[in-house]
Amino acid sequence: MDQTGRLNAFVIAGEPSGDRLAAALMGGLRRLHPAVDFEGVGGPLMQAEGLESLFPMEELSVMGLAEVLPKYRHLRRRMIQTADAVLAARPDVLITVDSPDFCLRVAQRVRARSDIRIVHYVAPSVWAWRPGRASAMARHVDQVLALLPFEPPYMEAAGMRCDFVGHPVVAEPAIEGAAIRGLRDTLGLGDAPVVLILPGSRKGEVTRLLPIFGAAVARVVAARPDTRVLVPAAAPVADLVAAGVAGWPGNPVVLDPRGPSPAEGTMRKRQAFAAADVALAASGTVSLELAAAGTPMVIAYDMNRLTWAILRRMVRVDTVTLVNLVSDSRAVPEFLGPACLPGPISDALLDLLADPSRQCDALSATMERLGRGGEDPGLRAARAVLDGLQAGPG
Repeated sequence: MDQTGRLNAFVIAGEPSGDRLAAALMGGLRRLHPAVDFEGVGGPLMQAEGLESLFPMEELSVMGLAEVLPKYRHLRRRMIQTADAVLAARPDVLITVDSPDFCLRVAQRVRARSDIRIVHYVAPSVWAWRPGRASAMARHVDQVLALLPFEPPYMEAAGMRCDFVGHPVVAEPAIEGAAIRGLRDTLGLGDAPVVLILPGSRKGEVTRLLPIFGAAVARVVAARPDTRVLVPAAAPVADLVAAGVAGWPGNPVVLDPRGPSPAEGTMRKRQAFAAADVALAASGTVSLELAAAGTPMVIAYDMNRLTWAILRRMVRVDTVTLVNLVSDSRAVPEFLGPACLPGPISDALLDLLADPSRQCDALSATMERLGRGGEDPGLRAARAVLDGLQAGPG
């Protein structure tokens, strides 16, 4: 911090889930240390906390080995630009949030040229695959903020400080019945069974998943003709999603987050989650948002064949769904890679529509283990960052 006591934080996020985590942390920092300035790369939620993004965050929202290759040169230029901006700013702390392929390369470049304290928010899934990443991170990361309660020992064994801070979803207030009823009435859903469709936030995954999800939905609607379809779209792919679902059965309703303010868009999305009877979602942190809403789910994900062939040989766990991992259950069915097929997916959705209660225990256990009822995770993350700054090296 400078002589006036101001804290300068450079914060980087590369996708919507990271934007959300970073925004909560930034809000926590402002509560604990009001004299704080932010620079970095982020999306609308971080910008609402006072960040002016160095460039559009959406440029970094690329996932999958084969999908990254065509954009490698551009991503590398952005990585160098971002690292140079950090070095020029000389912040008190660099906080990188998720998106490890980009963020940790920035951290590596910064550490090679400075002693700026580096905090990475979201521990890499070394318990799932590539365990050597923890040791590699330790060469240029001082502290890790973990979302999952079983992660700190893996990071600490590699020589980094690691704080379990929980996940922001546990701090969200429950959506009341009146709000659910209001959303259903506003969208013309009435009392129909509602299937929520969440095809991801990246163009590549949406393009790959929507045809599969659409075929699964068609089977569900054929078996349950009264079913309605609700699709909360991520801003970067809202037009793509709207075009992709236009011909689906179930009279799909697309929620476009670009019209309302970020806070209003987030609230409407949470209301949609709570209003749904079941959800079909791409694999990722969205499963925790659904668990927070108490919405039973089916997880599905497909990817480039090369990416799948490589990953299947590296993964060390039998499930990738966070609800399954945190609850230590296998309550949420998942269909990945070659198993991501309309028939099995629709069967799982119909089973859930018939008996949504089968996931209740797993959803409740997930929220409890992630810290529901405790201190706000964004505040916990901010407190850990400030404590790390005071403690210094080691």
